[in-house]
Amino acid sequence: MELQEIIIFSMEIVGTIAFAASGAMVGIEKSMDIFGVCVLGVVTAVGGGMTRDIVLGIHPPGVFGKPVYVLVAIGISCLVFVGMYFHQMRMEGNFRKIYDKAMLIMDSVGLGVFTVAGVNTGIENGYPHDLFLLVFVGTVTGVGGGRLRDMMAGNPPYIFVRHVYASASILGAFLCAVLYPWIGLVEAMFLSAAAVVGMRYLAAHFRWNLPRVRLGEKED
Repeated sequence: MELQEIIIFSMEIVGTIAFAASGAMVGIEKSMDIFGVCVLGVVTAVGGGMTRDIVLGIHPPGVFGKPVYVLVAIGISCLVFVGMYFHQMRMEGNFRKIYDKAMLIMDSVGLGVFTVAGVNTGIENGYPHDLFLLVFVGTVTGVGGGRLRDMMAGNPPYIFVRHVYASASILGAFLCAVLYPWIGLVEAMFLSAAAVVGMRYLAAHFRWNLPRVRLGEKED
């Protein structure tokens, strides 16, 4: 592997770990058994990439050619399950706050990494100047796994109801697609992923949300 490939692969592994952990935590919150927790962790980690590959016409999707991502996701899901199994606590008080912060970190890191990984895949597959397609596949890669996770867990998809989420992914994909010809691919990926994470943190901290009709519902 060349240095650039190693760096991108390392970023993807970090994103896989982050998303697998977030998926496993949702499964645990839903009282799933270890199999369900692992399935949710794997789906969260690779679901967006599989959707992206289908859009790009990559058959079979890349995850089947590189099972390392699934193996890492299973391993992380099992570690999260074991850790929570031996330290079982109620989802309330301080533990609830810790859980929410952990979910924010894991989801934000995974979102940032996989958004730019999606843009990179679009570039590698022959669409280096198609801005709309690069932004689209970057966003699909970033939010796809979380959407599948929430649907399987019976939750309203996170991208539709919680702080600025898909918007952060769109911004990150746009930045990466615009900047990489000028500053280099790896540099653009790091900068854009950091922008996604930063935007997610600010949105959570300041409770930014897109406008919606509440019909008497309480503020989140």
